[in-house]
Formats: sequence, C-alpha cells, structure tokens
Amino acid sequence: MMLRPRQSLLVQRTLDALALHGNTLAVAPTGSGKTIMLSAVVGKMLSEPDAKACVLAHRTELTGQNRAKFARVNPGLSTSVFDAQEKSWAGDATFAMVQTLSRPMNLAQMPTLDLLVIDEAHHASSPSYRVVIDQVLAKNPKAAICGLTATPNRGDGKGLREVFSNVADQISLGEMIASGHLVSPRTFVIDVGAQEALQNVRRTAIDFDMEQVATILNKSLITDAVIAHWKQKAADRKTIVFCSTVAHAQSVCEAFVASGVSSVLIHGELSPVERQTRLQAFETGSAQVVVNVAVLTEGYDYTPTSCVVLLRPSSYKSTFIQMVGRGLRTVDPQEFPGVIKSDCVVLDFGTASLMHGALEQEVNLDGHTHEGEAPTKECPECDASVPLSCMECPLCGYVWVRQPEDIGALSDFIMSEIDLLKRSNFRWCDLFGADDALMATGFTAWGGVFFLNGRWHAIGGAKSLRPTLLAVGERTVCMARADDWLNDHESADSAHKTRRWLNEPPTVKQLVYLPEAMRTDFGMTRYQASALLSFQFNRKEIQRLVTAANDAHHGSATSHSSYPHVLEAA
Repeated sequence: MMLRPRQSLLVQRTLDALALHGNTLAVAPTGSGKTIMLSAVVGKMLSEPDAKACVLAHRTELTGQNRAKFARVNPGLSTSVFDAQEKSWAGDATFAMVQTLSRPMNLAQMPTLDLLVIDEAHHASSPSYRVVIDQVLAKNPKAAICGLTATPNRGDGKGLREVFSNVADQISLGEMIASGHLVSPRTFVIDVGAQEALQNVRRTAIDFDMEQVATILNKSLITDAVIAHWKQKAADRKTIVFCSTVAHAQSVCEAFVASGVSSVLIHGELSPVERQTRLQAFETGSAQVVVNVAVLTEGYDYTPTSCVVLLRPSSYKSTFIQMVGRGLRTVDPQEFPGVIKSDCVVLDFGTASLMHGALEQEVNLDGHTHEGEAPTKECPECDASVPLSCMECPLCGYVWVRQPEDIGALSDFIMSEIDLLKRSNFRWCDLFGADDALMATGFTAWGGVFFLNGRWHAIGGAKSLRPTLLAVGERTVCMARADDWLNDHESADSAHKTRRWLNEPPTVKQLVYLPEAMRTDFGMTRYQASALLSFQFNRKEIQRLVTAANDAHHGSATSHSSYPHVLEAA
C-alpha cells in the first residue's frame, strides 16, 4: 500500500523533528490515517540495524488495529504484543498496552528502545504514560519519543509540554474537508437571544461553567426556537445535539419528542447497557436525534449523521472540532446503501463558531504549506515550536485569538477544494473529454469516478476482486475514496505519473482491444489506452453499480434519460 502525498509529508516532517529535537508531536484529525502514518514513521526508524520500537496505546482494539495496519505498511518487519494476555518483546516493533507495561515488574523487563510511539498522545502526560516514558529514557537517553493524536488538548487542562518540546506537523480538519476525505460543514450561527449572556460566562479550569450556560440556554422559549430552526434546515437529517448539563439535555430531548421528533438522551450517568440500547435506537431504530452531554464528543462515529447542533460553548477549539467532527465522516455505500451524504449542517446556537472561527474558514485564513519544511512559530505561553497555521497550541492550549475582522461573514465564505487530480500519486485520465468519467490505473488495481443524475460515484476494482462501489455524492469525496482505493491496493512501483513510457503511443496489443473509433486517436498515450481498457473490460459492472446506487437512492422508477458515457451503449 502507499501513503497519500500529505501523509508522506507529515511522516517526513515528523522524522526531521525527531532528528532535531529527539521528541515531537504530530496532530492529525480522525479520518486522516493516523495509524498508517504512525506505522510509516516506525518503519523508517527501524531501518537501522537492530533498532527496536514500541507503540503504546491505552485500548486493546487500538493495539490490534495498529499492529494489523503496521504489517501492511511494513511487511518486512516483525511485530509482537505486550499486554495482559501476551508479553513478548520479540518483534522489531512491539505493540504494548500502557496499563500492563506501566507496572514495575513489566517495566523492569522492557529492553532498550530506540523509539517510543504514543498513540492518542493527549494521554502522554498522565502518570501511567510518564512512568513508561521515564523508563525508556533512563535506559536510553537518546531514545526518540513520538506522539500522534487528533485531539492534543486534554479535558483536565493539563498540557503536553512536559513530554514534547515541539509539534512537527498538523493536518487540519479543514484540509481533510477540502481534499474530500471528510464532507464539508455548512455552518449557521443563530442568535436566539443568548449570545451576549454566553459571552460573559465564567471559565473554569477546564472549560466554561456549564451550570451557568444551562441557566442561560435551558429555557423553553430558546429550546422551541432551536427546534424550529432545526426543522427548517435539517428536519430530514440524523442529528447529534450537544448540551451543557444533564438537566438541559433532558429538557431538549423532551421538547424534540413533544414536537413529534423521535429522540433519545445519552449522558454519563447511564449504565453501558442503557447507553448502548439508546444508541442502537438512533443508529438502527426510529430515533432521528440523539441529545447528549459530553459523551459523544470523542470516539463516536455513526457516519450517516449529517447535522450537529451546538447548545453549549467551548473554551478549547479542539473540543469544538471534536463535536462538529461527529458529522463530517463520509458514508460507505456498502454499509449504508442508498444513503447520500454530501455535507453536514452545523447549527451553532452559542458562541463556539464565532470564538474559534468556522471550520471551513480554516482553509482560507490560516493557509497550509504542503511542501518542504513546515513554517513554525513560538507559543508565547510555553515556548514550544508549533506549525504556523496553529490557532491553538497543541501542547499547552494557548489560543491565538482572531480579531473580529478575521472571522468574516460565515454565510459568504466558499471553501476552495484541493485538486486531487494534481495531488494524487496516480495520473487521472478524463476518459471521453466530457469530465463525467475519470479513471486511474496501477499494475493490479484501478479507480474511477463517474457522474450521473447530479452526483458522482466512486468505483474501484483490482485483480481477483469484483468492482466495488466506494462512495456516492460530491466529486471531491468520490475522488478521495477512489484515490485511497488505489493507494491501498498498489505500491510506489505502480504510481505512474512521470515515467517515460506513459506518454508513448499505445502498444499493438492495446489497439486490438480498444474500440475501433478510438484506434485512430493518434494523440492517445499508452497510459490513456490502459485506463480506457480498464473501463472497457469492467464496463458492465460499472454500469450495474452506478445504476443500482441511483435506484437505491431514488427508487427503481428513476429515469436514466441523460446517461453520461459510463452508461451509454458500448
């Protein structure tokens, strides 16, 4: 498999920072492929003879996921596991559970390490992690300490500066949205007569005082206005609502139900069984809305969710991003047939968007450097070196406050997409010159995006694999899915972008299989011929998948009167 170009850049910046500082933190949001990048960093560091690395996690499922993906990125390296069931340091890379490794008896058995990688690195300053880090450095003062996380700022307000001196790179949520790996948010900041009062809410050590927030927002007139706006802008969408307190959430949930909207309430005082039962009602039952208090902020992903309602402010931008991020995941059409998700409606009835800047503005206002060294700045609070685009220090939480004129009018902003055709590892071909059918090929796999009835369809195929529907919806999302399919099924040897033979004329064998009308195209290249042949050989399956996706969304009576080239007769 291959890394996306942006993933490769984060890996290189991380390696450079480790060489310079001996430690570093990399920040990348959910959906960016943190485990893949983590694996690539470890693989590069283990290129030295007899080098040993440990990847530290705090959940069993993370250990298993990390080990499986590591093997795909680094097939030549051995792995082992150190947890409650298995205690082995035999591998080049050992995947360890911090709860097990941090015990004195187990730490004593730990070999000398060259690299310690901390997954979900926002936990790195907690005592169990610190005792492991201290022991690693005691055995080898030159050991590199690397952390990766999507959410660097901790809920208890404790910074990561005591572990990391710098941030190597930060892939922002805005980048992921612009590249099509997440859907775009449509942000509405709605003042229901509470913004002025919310701006005067006192801060606690870790966030705003949510009891005070509740006294402002937990009023029937405000709740009724919230539901009215929701019905106007998102009545047909699966929705997650974030409230300030349990009493506030209870009132909001009851109001949704009273207005005829099936809703469930989730909070930390519920038993795990009751919580799961209510979430099942949201995911597979009739409930359209789930109202919660600080439970679904992190680690919950039900991808058909396409509306997020903010009924609380957030002192940390990372918390704001976490909440909105619950609605930004793209939908797998294999898992949710007929579900089309092209964006996420964000209804902010508080001050979070105004305070932190709308997510879609992040692409435009902060800017991002996608080549070479990341431009940096010093945090005035902790003196850490962080990427220039950071508006909140990942190590101590210091916030660079935007001036009001920097925020701009949310409704007037249009985010420009990142051109994946240029940033892909592969060369993409416009098959028929109409921009409605594009394909790229490797040695064993191909990916394509096809337009029909106002939406795009991503399809991927490979040797011994039947073509698969990857995504339906916006062009950028479909391009990203198809490109990831190629990265997943090909290696660097098959990334055909600059090789000389790509631009040579088609071979005699290719011409034999091409449709007769195309054989006289003297400007055609060998690579274009390869893409066209991949299309020709898989045309019926592509037609079947595109048509089925449209029928699943619209019903079998859908008209296909204006077919693009992908559905025309051969």
